Amino acid sequence: MSNTSSRRGLLAGSAAMATGAIAGCALPAGAARTAPTPFDVAVSTVPIVGSEQVYPVRRIYCIGRNYAAHAREMGSDPTREPPFFFQKPADAIQVVTPGKVADHPYPTLTKNYHYEVELVVALAKGGRNIPAASALDHVYGYSLGLDMTRRDLQREMGDQKKPWEIGKSFDHSAPIGPIHPVAKVGHFADGAIWLKVNGETKQNATLKYMIWSVAEQISRLSQAFELMPGDIIYSGTPENVGPVVRGDLIEIHIDGLPNLSVRIV
Repeated sequence: MSNTSSRRGLLAGSAAMATGAIAGCALPAGAARTAPTPFDVAVSTVPIVGSEQVYPVRRIYCIGRNYAAHAREMGSDPTREPPFFFQKPADAIQVVTPGKVADHPYPTLTKNYHYEVELVVALAKGGRNIPAASALDHVYGYSLGLDMTRRDLQREMGDQKKPWEIGKSFDHSAPIGPIHPVAKVGHFADGAIWLKVNGETKQNATLKYMIWSVAEQISRLSQAFELMPGDIIYSGTPENVGPVVRGDLIEIHIDGLPNLSVRIV
């Protein structure tokens, strides 16, 4: 083979490789790839009530200041500032079994560790620019959970006008109960939501006090992100968030769902 032919073959091969690389980069986010990986990465899952299947968690979205009284206690005016969204990593999930007390580790770096009880929404379908009128069709089921927060770190970063991910997105920061399919529990627009620490009620409200409904949250989120099956949404917390220390017992409740309990260790 001549040198010219060799160069042509090399260029053709390089072009094919580049095309393949570009095609690989163009795969949708989260698309399965057939290439082997150097190690296994665990997928976070949540049990599904009444099923042997488990719910795979892709992303955790959280909505901030979605109850007016909580917005005010955090120094915001709910009539002027709409709720906003942030994320936790999927492996922040800590599954809590109803009827049992789960040990919840007090995290590092903080001296002001706060609880926030929330309704959790699990999606079965995704999309972009989802109309609020059809948003609930995308819901697979519901649970209740805790958005645990290193409040001192969150406030310190906020005061410095830096991202406060360190205050929200850490190991075990998203305790959650099993997912209850919509077909069994319906949708949640009202009902009591409360949290107790060592038997004393700390948070106590109703879901109807949400500023943005579940449908509106899904719709707004889908304007900023392409939602996918496996996405879950922590839908905001009522007022009276506060600190816990090692040894404290937290119990949370939402009407229509079994209570959950964790002990800070």
